[in-house]
Amino acid sequence: MKTSSELLLRAMCTCYNQKTALQVSISLNKVELSVGESKFFICTAIGEPVRLDWYNPQGERILASKRMALHTETSRSRLIIYNAIIEDAGIYRCQATDASGHTEEASVVLEIYQRLTFQDIQSPQEFRHGETAEVVCDVISSPVPVVVWYYQDREITEEHHGKFQVLANNNLQIHQVTKADEGVYRCEASVEARGEIDFVDIAVVVNVPPVLSVSQQSFNATADYQESVTFTCITSGSPDPLVTWHRKGLQLEPSEQYIFNRLEGGRSMLTIHNIRQGDGGTYSCKATNKAGSQEREIFLKVFVQPHITQLKNVTAVEGSAAMISCVAEGEPLPDISWRRASDGHTFADGDKRQDGRFEVRGRHGKSVLTISGVRLADFGRFDCEALSRIGGHQKSMFLDIEYIPKFLTNHTIYYSWEGNPVNISCDVMSNPPATMLWRRERFTISAEGTANTRVYSAEGKSVLEVTPMSDRDFGRYNCTARNNIGVRYQEFILAQADVPSNPYSVRLSAVSQRLATVTFMKPDSHGGVPISYYLVQYKEVGSQDWRDIKSHSVQTTVVLTGLEPNTTYEVRVAAVNGKGQGEFSHTETFQTLPIREPSPPAVHGQRGMGKAYRLGLVKQDDGGMPIVEYIVKYKTDKEEQWMTKLVPGANDFAMLQPLQWNTRYEVEITARNVKGLSEPTFYQFFMPQKPDITAESLFSGLGLGAVVGLGLGALLLLLVLVDVSCFFLRHCGLLMCITRTLCSKKTATSGKGKEMEEGKAAYLKLPLKEENGKESLKPDTIEIKVHSDNSIHTKPDDSKAADAWAEPSLRGIPMI
Repeated sequence: MKTSSELLLRAMCTCYNQKTALQVSISLNKVELSVGESKFFICTAIGEPVRLDWYNPQGERILASKRMALHTETSRSRLIIYNAIIEDAGIYRCQATDASGHTEEASVVLEIYQRLTFQDIQSPQEFRHGETAEVVCDVISSPVPVVVWYYQDREITEEHHGKFQVLANNNLQIHQVTKADEGVYRCEASVEARGEIDFVDIAVVVNVPPVLSVSQQSFNATADYQESVTFTCITSGSPDPLVTWHRKGLQLEPSEQYIFNRLEGGRSMLTIHNIRQGDGGTYSCKATNKAGSQEREIFLKVFVQPHITQLKNVTAVEGSAAMISCVAEGEPLPDISWRRASDGHTFADGDKRQDGRFEVRGRHGKSVLTISGVRLADFGRFDCEALSRIGGHQKSMFLDIEYIPKFLTNHTIYYSWEGNPVNISCDVMSNPPATMLWRRERFTISAEGTANTRVYSAEGKSVLEVTPMSDRDFGRYNCTARNNIGVRYQEFILAQADVPSNPYSVRLSAVSQRLATVTFMKPDSHGGVPISYYLVQYKEVGSQDWRDIKSHSVQTTVVLTGLEPNTTYEVRVAAVNGKGQGEFSHTETFQTLPIREPSPPAVHGQRGMGKAYRLGLVKQDDGGMPIVEYIVKYKTDKEEQWMTKLVPGANDFAMLQPLQWNTRYEVEITARNVKGLSEPTFYQFFMPQKPDITAESLFSGLGLGAVVGLGLGALLLLLVLVDVSCFFLRHCGLLMCITRTLCSKKTATSGKGKEMEEGKAAYLKLPLKEENGKESLKPDTIEIKVHSDNSIHTKPDDSKAADAWAEPSLRGIPMI
């Protein structure tokens, strides 16, 4: 049971609540706030509220945020609105709720207006000459402001409608703006309801596009001659244009080659120093300002010889297409042609071979040679040649062809016998190089080999050495070649060998007194082993002794030498291979020719030295006996009497001398052996005019070493002459000392006379020396003359001296 005190307390509380009813009030009833301002409102509740809530004009409960803050206590709540915006306007309600759920509320009206505000006004505002300009004046307020424009302190009114117009968005439009329209424009805005007014001054700038001209539009220059050229551009515009120079789409920068200058009157100059081949072409002068840009081209023509700038090696796969590109430059642009080095065939622009595989297309200094269906025969060097009227240039490239391995030989059957090693060669041509391996009955033969096999490998070649030990080693062997293009196989057969069969169709040809040529046909079977050589046997009829001669390698022609004239011989031939010698052929008989006179000699002439002429003698058929001598007759074309010269048969030339200048000679040459004389050979030659002898011609053919040697020799000779003069005249010198040492002492008078005689003898007996120190011909046996052609002529005393002209001892005679 409840106590009487509790009942009394409840009755008192009920009485109090009935006395303090719930009431709500807001500090302000109506508020005007400009955009961007902040404001707070205080809501106070009387009674015992348990909740205080704020509601926005849309009836939504307000929650704390960055722009709206709530500070709530038991009976008091403050709403703060930061940076008010137009959308924040409306009725805000504060609602209080007590414990029984009873609510009371109060409201406040928030009115928000926009002050006069100029938004992002730019000054100056720039426009292009001649366009319709729109001067922007973005002003906002609530209510909407009234905007008036002023120019030069005068209001822009309807009377200026032809030039100026105020648009609905308050911007000022200027039709076909010119430089005269530049200045400061005032945009003035006002709100009559609040008596608010403000303005902003805007500078209007009119930019005039550049005007550009060039004094000369084309220039000529020559490359690689240290030449310079200067281009000039004249510009105007507002603001002052920036002048830049361009080439091939790129702006030129100052450097040692490019020099820029700017002068008064809008003159801009570009000077190009040390003009080279690549400097030719179009240059542009570009003037740029805010209103636009203008560009003028200047052409520089550089004359240069053709030069190939790009030509690369090409790799193609057999059967595919190869494109070879050659790029050349020059002024004028050269014509480009191609040449295949293997056969010298040329290809020019537009050419197309009958087989349709080669085609050339060229344009603007570039030529492309297209080869369709590339073959191995196309492998090799191709030359690109660029030609113009100024000159030419040639470069070469290499066309490499990759292809699947190809076996180079059809020799797939090899022969051997037990115990005889044989090399089975697998030769492969491939690009890139192939890897090769051997198989025998599906088993791979390792590189190390087996008991009777060895593998030797090199690039493009693999040799399998097999030493057959039994019948099982004969049979099939497989060679596999593989590269990144493909794989190929070739099968080889190792068979048992035999000796070759006999040669046949033995024939004798070119039979002479001492020689005979034996020809024959190869045997039908070589026994499976390559023939090493042929054994030719021959003997005189009636003799039992066969003489052997081996052929050179496997040639089927053998020359028999050392035969006796007018003699009958028998000859037979057998083939020899690794297994052994086969049977002899059928025996043939022939007879050598009897001895006869030689054939006429062949003659060729060569100008000799000075008044000499050298005749070269080429021996022909000697008739079976050595040529004893050549009989050389010669005379001038105006004389009847012949001069005769006999030349030993072993000599291969005859020297005719002395001859007359400016004269034509006739020569008749006959060869003689023990049998008789040959038919004569006739020859003519002409001796030139006598040359002038000068010091320059004397030494012009001598090298530096020879001239120095002659100088030292002359100095040595001068020293000897001085020493001899001192010996005879003053009785002193090196020769005098030697003489006094060697001679015994006598009376002054007789001693002096004897020394003089011995001195003369010592000087006069000095021999003429060669370079090797041996004595040469005596000074009185030959006369030496030096002519303008630096040749040496001799005048022998007899025919022996003339024949000795070509001997080495004479060539060693020094010229003084």
